[in-house]
Amino acid sequence: MNRSSPQGSVSVEISRRRAAADPTQPTAQPPSKLDMAGILASVGEVPYEWRVDSDLLMWGPNVGEVLLISESAAISTGRGYAQFLEAENAQARFDVVMQSGRRDEGNGVPYQIQYCIRPEPGSATRLWVEDTGRWFAGPDGKPGRAHGLVCVINERYEHERRLSYLARCDGLTGELNRHHLNQVLEDTIDQSLRLRSSCGFLLVAINNLGRINESYGFDIADQVIGAVAKRLRGRMRGKDTLGRFSGNKFGLVLRDCTSDDMAIAAERLLAGVRDEMVPTSAGLIAVTVTIGGVTAPRHARSIAEVLARAQETLDTAKSRRRGSFLAYRPNIEREALRRENVHATDEIVAALNERRIFLAYETVAIAADRRPAFYECLMRIRRTDGSLIAANDIVPVAERLGLVRLLDHRVLELVVDELIATPALQASLNVSPASTTDPDWWAGLGSLLRSHPGVAGRLIVEITESAAIHDIDETRGFVARVKDLGCRIAIDDFGAGYTSFRNLRKLGVDIVKIDGAFVHDIMRSEDDRAFVRTLVDLAKRLKLATVAEWVQDEQAAQTLLGWGCDYLQGSLIGLAATARPWLAAHAQAI
Repeated sequence: MNRSSPQGSVSVEISRRRAAADPTQPTAQPPSKLDMAGILASVGEVPYEWRVDSDLLMWGPNVGEVLLISESAAISTGRGYAQFLEAENAQARFDVVMQSGRRDEGNGVPYQIQYCIRPEPGSATRLWVEDTGRWFAGPDGKPGRAHGLVCVINERYEHERRLSYLARCDGLTGELNRHHLNQVLEDTIDQSLRLRSSCGFLLVAINNLGRINESYGFDIADQVIGAVAKRLRGRMRGKDTLGRFSGNKFGLVLRDCTSDDMAIAAERLLAGVRDEMVPTSAGLIAVTVTIGGVTAPRHARSIAEVLARAQETLDTAKSRRRGSFLAYRPNIEREALRRENVHATDEIVAALNERRIFLAYETVAIAADRRPAFYECLMRIRRTDGSLIAANDIVPVAERLGLVRLLDHRVLELVVDELIATPALQASLNVSPASTTDPDWWAGLGSLLRSHPGVAGRLIVEITESAAIHDIDETRGFVARVKDLGCRIAIDDFGAGYTSFRNLRKLGVDIVKIDGAFVHDIMRSEDDRAFVRTLVDLAKRLKLATVAEWVQDEQAAQTLLGWGCDYLQGSLIGLAATARPWLAAHAQAI
């Protein structure tokens, strides 16, 4: 459709030529002109021309059919037409044309705008229209006249509004989704900083939603979520903003809110949810929520800090008492630990990148003649100042920060390098629980052992007893995989976790290393002496080799040998050192 020429005749030259070319065909009688008004009305469009200087507004003959305005005289001027526009419109045609700021270079200036009209005062009928046109300048260069088409777009507008709604809101509850809730929170924090005021954020979690899912089904859980959203909205202030934060959590942004205001709001929300059972299609269900809150900028100055501290406080509230509210409070020890974690993370990552991970070697000797049986390889980190950090000082931190698998992988590489360099060497290494299920660690172990035949038979993998008893079946799988590769398995610190020998036999390990805390005082403690002797005796019955850790003196060594202990480790034999002890032994032999 040519919108710039809404009326006119259509040429029939092509039909005439076809008739002349074939005289046997009957001559067609085409219409003299198209029914433009009917066509425009059928597609919901009406043309207009607006004389800006006189405000005269002329419409096509189908205006009543399209705009549903019975009295065309009422819209014969721009001012008259404006009376039918809804007050919610951001702009009208007058604004777009008269405030354009553009110049007419001779071809007119195009414009397009959407607005809403109400055909009859007080009527529920509303029409969303798209007004597309072009204005032309008068002698003074200002808009003198305009023409165009008004098209009814109710269906398209509703579709676009639905898409906009889905982009902003959660489909289940109708509240803001997390992205837009975060935007509101960020804007509120910025405003509070700018105006030196206070705001709050509440993170509200529905308790036991997983149990509701399992007991009643996901559709019932969805009904609960929707009901909780309505109850929260019914108890919040009009100037605050509610949004769905995640599956069972809502976020509430509180404007102009002090700590006391936040506590009052939280208690109101708690009561609003718990005081009455939630009706669902499966019956009444008792529902409670737990709330963690933080005020900004007093206790957080960015959206990242607000969200992190609200989640942390919510977790603490859940651990103390579900169905309660807890406000964030600074904790000096907690903040110090976090700073320490950040520093430790930087130090571990830097040590890995700069190849400052080293090994220290501690001899495990045969109890009968004190000859070295194998060497336990222990990790050390060399600081930039040259000092060393022991494994016991760094591994717990690395486990907490999720970095221990990287350290384990590097230690594995270093130990295998030593075994390759010294064909007669036998060595052991410790593996953290996190690495036992890490695909990258397994891939590294398998790759190294396949690349260097003969190494596996000289490598002993040590796992702690506490890790072994955490999941016996999973540990059995780990032991089987390691032994399939040709390595031996030792269970370290045995006795500390009081593992039953039934489980020990089930694991299928090769060596039992008795926890040094029991060995250290066997000459002074009757209880320790009885306990260690029992362990050694039972291990022998299961045909497992035993290593006694923390052996301090000759008397303890002789006692352990008399009980049948196979190997000794501790200060009597030699503590861990970065110098390779087998090289020193070789030099003495020469």
